[in-house]
This record gives sequence, C-alpha cells and structure tokens, in this order.
Amino acid sequence: MAKPDFWDNQDRAKTILNENNSLKDWVDPLKDLERSLNDVVDLVGLADEEKSSEMDADLADEIRAIEKGLEELELRRMLGGQKDGNNAFLNINSGAGGTEACDWADMLMRMYQRWAEIHNFSITVVDLLPGDTAGIKSATILIKGKFAYGYLKAEKGVHRLVRISPFDANKRRHTSFASIDVAPEVEDDIEIEIDESDLRIDTYRSSGAGGQHVNVTDSAVRITHIPTGLVVQCQNERSQHKNRDFAMKVLRSRLYELELRKREEELMKEHGQKMKIEWGSQIRSYVFQPYTMVKDHRTNAETSNVQAVMDGAIDDFITAYLKEFSTV
Repeated sequence: MAKPDFWDNQDRAKTILNENNSLKDWVDPLKDLERSLNDVVDLVGLADEEKSSEMDADLADEIRAIEKGLEELELRRMLGGQKDGNNAFLNINSGAGGTEACDWADMLMRMYQRWAEIHNFSITVVDLLPGDTAGIKSATILIKGKFAYGYLKAEKGVHRLVRISPFDANKRRHTSFASIDVAPEVEDDIEIEIDESDLRIDTYRSSGAGGQHVNVTDSAVRITHIPTGLVVQCQNERSQHKNRDFAMKVLRSRLYELELRKREEELMKEHGQKMKIEWGSQIRSYVFQPYTMVKDHRTNAETSNVQAVMDGAIDDFITAYLKEFSTV
C-alpha cells in the first residue's frame, strides 16, 4: 500500500484495502486481548501482595472482559464462510392459511427489521406484496451490515406460529406458517452466468401500499429464471431501468445461494452431518397461547420471552445455530 503506484489500479487497490481491513479486524482485537491478559497477570501479582477486596473486584471485572472478548472472536470465527461478511437479501413468504399466514409474515418482517436496527444495519424493502385483508403475502428486503448474511443464514426455513387468532370471532387457536430464505448480496466480480434467453421479464404497476413499505410506481419489474423457476421482483425504484438492475442483482444472489446449497448437500452426502437439516423445513416455533415460548428445533434453544423475540432479540438463536452447525 505504500508503493507510489498503489492507486494506479483502482480495482486492485480496493481489493487490497478490503483484505487489509479484514485482517485488521482479527489482528487488532487479538492484540488488545493479549495486552489485557498481560495486565491481568500483573494484577494477580499485586492482588496477592495487597490482599485488597477492591483489587479482587477489579481483577474479576478484567477477567470477565477478556472472556467476553474471546466469545466475540469465537463467534466471528464461526462467520468465516466465503460470503458470511456480505449484505443479505431476506425473502419472506406466507404459507397456507390466508389472512393468518399473511399477518404472521408481516410480524416476521417487523422482527427482522427490529433486529437490523438493533445492530445498526440499514434496511431496504426491495419488493412487497400485501395480503388481501392484512399483512403481507411476500416481501424481499436487503439488509446491509457487516456479517449480515453470516448471521441471517441461521434463519432459513419455515417459522411456525401458534396463537389465538385476532381474526377469529370465536377466539380459537390457529397455527400459521411462513418461510424465510436468505441469500448473500454478491458483487459483480462473482461469476454467475445468466443467459438472457433463460429470462422472462414482465413489467407491472406496483401493488404496494407506498409510504413506509415501498414506492407505488408504474415501473415494477418481475424476472423469472426459467431453468430454475426462480422469480424475483423489484418495485422499490421509480425507474424501470433501476428496478430491472436491482432485480438482476437479487437474481444473481439467489442463483449463487442455490449453487451453495447444492454444494453443501453434496458435502453432507459425503461426510455426514451432526443433525439433518432439510432446506425449507420447520426450524422454529413461536407459541403465544396457551403459554409463551419460542423454541428452535435444530438447537433446542428456547425462551419464554416471546415479546422480546418479536422485538428483534434473536441473537441467542443465531449464536446457538452457529455453534452447532458452523463448519469453519
């Protein structure tokens, strides 16, 4: 980086800077922990001499801080997949059940938006299809932040809700389902071959509600990738050209994710796995009545604080998944 011609090649310089910053993210915290550990060793010696309860308390605080730093590095180590550091496209689809399922999909969308806000990630609603009565039938949101995909990949699958329906006059319990799919946002340097002849491109008027969700325009774009059956839509921009470009970006990301899934399934066949994971299978239950509980069926992580979870407190579930299934 100190060479005079470093900035002559902008693309190469950017790549090197990103690599440098990525390495610093590891080296700097390790150096900080090493310094803290040396300080603790010195403090232990002083504590033995002084026999001070105040010094003992300071020592305990320092040790807890080191343990926390190690835990954070261990979690980061689990986010060592090729695209774990990327932004994430999160796709939400309501299951069978009409209004109930649409309302549940909307609740999940809010949960992930709150989670992103807690982590200071930015959120863009790329596409949204409202339900006929309430909620949403489907939505695609782009969540931008460091390791967004690495964290959110833990959320892929079917999410099940059990509650007394607010839409049922007889106050009966209903079970609703919604599926979550996640793909990393891929850069242009990732080679994903897309044959234009394999695409069907339709334009239509946005059916969104506008306002906080999405802009209502006459330039929404739907792209169908015929060989895989993948369908992506974008109605966020007011320009049809921009919507098409964004939809292509989503398609590239989902095709990339599809390829990753195929490779992972092959690895599972060759090497086995700790616990069988079916793509699109039920991963978590949210029970509102007759008791309160959220339980992840892959890791058995659970909590009775349903309200906190719906307000975005899902990190414990994500961490448990990474500890159980990380291959890094």
